[in-house]
Amino acid sequence: MTLIATEPLHVTQRQLESALWDAANALRGPVDPADFKSYVFPALFFKWVSDTWDFNHARALVEFGEDLDDEIETDFHVFQIPEDCHWRDVYNTVENVGDKLATTLLSIQEANPGSLDGVFGDVNWANTERLPETALVALLRAFDKLRLDASSVNGDMLGSAYEYLLREFAEASGKKAGEFFTPRHVVHLIVKLLDPKPGESVSDPACGSGGMLVETVAAVDAAGGDSRTLRLYGQEINLTTSAIAKMNLYLHGVEDFTIVRGDTFREPKLLDGDELRKFDIVIANPPFSLKNWGADTWAADRFGRAIGEVPPAGKADFAWIQHMVTTMKSDSGRVGVVMPHGVLFRGDSEARIRETLLREDLLEAVIGLPNNLFYSTSIPVCILVFRAHKPAARVNRVLFIDASARYQSGKNQNVMGDVDIDVVSSAYHAGEDIDGAGGLHLRLVDHDEIKANGFDLNIGRYLKTESVAEVNVEEAIVLMREAQQRLSDAQAALDDRLREAGFDA
Repeated sequence: MTLIATEPLHVTQRQLESALWDAANALRGPVDPADFKSYVFPALFFKWVSDTWDFNHARALVEFGEDLDDEIETDFHVFQIPEDCHWRDVYNTVENVGDKLATTLLSIQEANPGSLDGVFGDVNWANTERLPETALVALLRAFDKLRLDASSVNGDMLGSAYEYLLREFAEASGKKAGEFFTPRHVVHLIVKLLDPKPGESVSDPACGSGGMLVETVAAVDAAGGDSRTLRLYGQEINLTTSAIAKMNLYLHGVEDFTIVRGDTFREPKLLDGDELRKFDIVIANPPFSLKNWGADTWAADRFGRAIGEVPPAGKADFAWIQHMVTTMKSDSGRVGVVMPHGVLFRGDSEARIRETLLREDLLEAVIGLPNNLFYSTSIPVCILVFRAHKPAARVNRVLFIDASARYQSGKNQNVMGDVDIDVVSSAYHAGEDIDGAGGLHLRLVDHDEIKANGFDLNIGRYLKTESVAEVNVEEAIVLMREAQQRLSDAQAALDDRLREAGFDA
C-alpha cells in the first residue's frame, strides 16, 4: 500500500463543517441536491476509515517497531483495509476513477464482514452520466484537504459535523427529508422522555439515519453513565438510509450496534430465535400514513402484532404502534413514537385499536407538539408514550400535555429550544397539573372520561384551555386533507382503468 504523507489540517468545528459543505458543493450542477447524501457520506466515511487506519498504523509502529507483523497490526485497527484500497490509492488514480472507487469500497466491505456490510450504499460510481468524472474528482479533492483521524478531529466534532451535513441535506431535500432525518431537537425531547439507562436495549424499527440511537448514547453519557453498555438496534427499509445510519453511529464513536435492512412489517429482522426481540426502549419517528404496508397479511401476522384490529390499508400509523408495543419488554419496556394527530381521533378500526391499548393500560402520555417542526410535513404532530408498567399514580389514566406554544420560529421550520425541551420533559416526569405555567397545559385524565368520549384522544377534549372551535378546525383540516387524498387516489385509479379499456383519460 503506497502512502503519501500530508500534514493534518487542525480545524475548528465551524471550519470542519464548512469544508464538508464545500465537498458537497463539488457535486452541484450534475447532481440533484436531494441526492448529495448518497455520494458525500460514503466518500466521507471512506476518508475517515483510511485516515483512522493511518493513525492506528503509526501507533502500532511506535509501540512495536521492527517487531510489528500483520497479526499484531490487526489488533490495532477497527477496520481492515486491503492492499491497494486506501484513500490514497483512489485519489492517485488518473483514469476511470469511478471504477477504482467502486471496486475499492466493495473490497473494504468484503474485508470487514458483518461490521461494514452495505455501509457504502449502492451508488454506481462508474456511471459518468449521473456523476461526471470531473465532479467525482472535485469531491475527492475537497475531502483530501481534510485529515479525519483522532489526532486532527475528535469524535464529538466529527459526529456533530455529520449531523450538520444531515441537516443541510434535509434542507435541500424538502419533503423527502422525512425519509431519513428527524430534527435533532425533536429527537432530544423524545429521548429525554424515555430516560435511557446504562445496560438497556434500544430499538428503532424505522431508524432512518440513526439519530434516535445516537441521541440515546449521548443522553446516557451526559447523565454520567457508560453508553458502551447500551445495546442498540435499528431496522430501515431504504438501503442508502440504512448505510447512512451505520456511518452515523461509527462516526459518533459507537462500534457495537446492529442495523438491519428490510421491511419491518413484512420481514422484521430484529429477532430472538423465531420470536420478535424485546427491548427496554422502542423509539421511532416512522413515515406518516404509509400506504401499501401489508395490511392484507396483518391479521394473520405470526408475531401477533395486530393488537385490537388491523389498521387501514392506506395508513400504517397504528401498525407502527402495534409493532413497537409488541416489541417492548413486559417489565421495563417503554415506547416513544411521533405520530400525526389523526391517530388520536380517527374512527373505525383505529378507534378500536385505541380502545384496546387503553383497556390494556399501555398508553401513558399524549404530548401535542408545535406545528411546522418537520421538513416532511407542517401538520400538527404528537408524541405518544407507552409503558409496560406505569407508575401507580398513572394507572388507568393518561397524561395529556399541550406543548404547542413551546417553540421558537426558524427560517424554514419552527424549533424547540433547550429550555422548551426541559420544560416539556420535566412536566411529563412530574405529571403535575399546570395551569398554563411555562406555556404548557397538562392534565391526568381517568380512563372513564376517555371511554365516555368514545376513546377519542384529541388533546382539546381534555385540556379546556384549548377552545372547542380550535379543536374542531384541527380535526376538520386533517380529515379534509385525508378526504382530498382519497379522492385523488380514486381519480388516478379511474384514469388507469379508462386507459386500460382503450379510452383517452
